[in-house]
Parts: sequence; structure tokens; C-alpha cells
Amino acid sequence: MSIETSRVEELGRELGEAITELPEYETFERTQKAVEQSEEAQEKIDEFEEIRQEFMLARQTGAATQEDLQELQQTQEELHSIPVMAEYLEAKDELAARLAAINDVISEPLAVDFGGEAGGCCHD
Repeated sequence: MSIETSRVEELGRELGEAITELPEYETFERTQKAVEQSEEAQEKIDEFEEIRQEFMLARQTGAATQEDLQELQQTQEELHSIPVMAEYLEAKDELAARLAAINDVISEPLAVDFGGEAGGCCHD
């Protein structure tokens, strides 16, 4: 491994560590734990996932109805309206915005979207 590669990897680790110290990341971590510890949120997540799976199966077989979609949307709205879930979703959006800004800074001197290229191989 070349010295340049080692330095870039070291900088990557430092960046990762610095990101964990961002207020947006700390808020995200805190709100994620709150959701994990909320019995109400966990029950509603389970309910939503069950309804979502049923809807996806019905859609694949052509049996999905508008009522099925409305039930899924209603359950998702109920999930998102739980205070700990709403706080988590807001924190997740704020972290995503901050990471997108960081990606822009990294990508600026490159000829590619750093985060987009690092995240997968098959982009159109």
C-alpha cells in the first residue's frame, strides 16, 4: 500500500470520527435510541411492516386495492406522528443534509460524485 493511499484512508477514518461528533449525528443517535426504546413506536413499526408486506404481496399478485394503499398510508402517518418517531425522522433528515454538504465538499475537486460513486457501482 502506498503512502498516499494510507494517508487517504487515515483521512477517511478521521472524517468518519469527526462526523460522529457533529451535533446532527449526536441528535440522530439519541433519537434513534429513543425510537428503539419506545414500546409505542416499536409496536407501530411492527404493524406498519406487516401491513406493508401484505400490500406488497397483494400488489405483486394484482390484488392490491386503493383501500389497501390508504390503510398503508394511514398506518405510516400514525407511525410518523408518534413524537419520538417524528423527532427521529427530523434528525435523520438533518443528518442527511449535512452529509450531502460534506459530500459536495469532497466531490468538488473530483470529476465524480464521491458519495454517489462510493455508495454503489451501477448509476445511470
